[in-house]
Amino acid sequence: MSEGDDIAIESGSVRSLDGRSSSAAVNRKPNLPKPIIAFHRTELNQILRLYGRMVASGEWRDYAIGHGSEKAIFAIFRRSSEMPLYRVEKDPKLARKQGAYSVVGAGGMILKRGHDLGNVLKVLEKKKHLRVVE
Repeated sequence: MSEGDDIAIESGSVRSLDGRSSSAAVNRKPNLPKPIIAFHRTELNQILRLYGRMVASGEWRDYAIGHGSEKAIFAIFRRSSEMPLYRVEKDPKLARKQGAYSVVGAGGMILKRGHDLGNVLKVLEKKKHLRVVE
């Protein structure tokens, strides 16, 4: 094709108006793998700060981190051989709707969901008991 030829684009291929086609791909995307969803360093810092406090108090003992193409999961265990007590999940598909972060209990019930990880993690904070001081 020369510079003066008229061009028509039909269903992803380039054709000149005289019927000749070129081998150039217009709308093709390279076959790239799906990006892996993972926790950012600041997100992991918030989660691990809470995890450290709960380990120090003796409530939690183990954790596991999983990354995938759909979501990232931080699982918290009381013992390493059990099912996780809680899962902190990051699902970017829900970021504009209900919030990308959620805390899921052992039975699969969502305890809290939101846009801010700090607010979502507050559901896991140990409740401070009120007592009377004389």
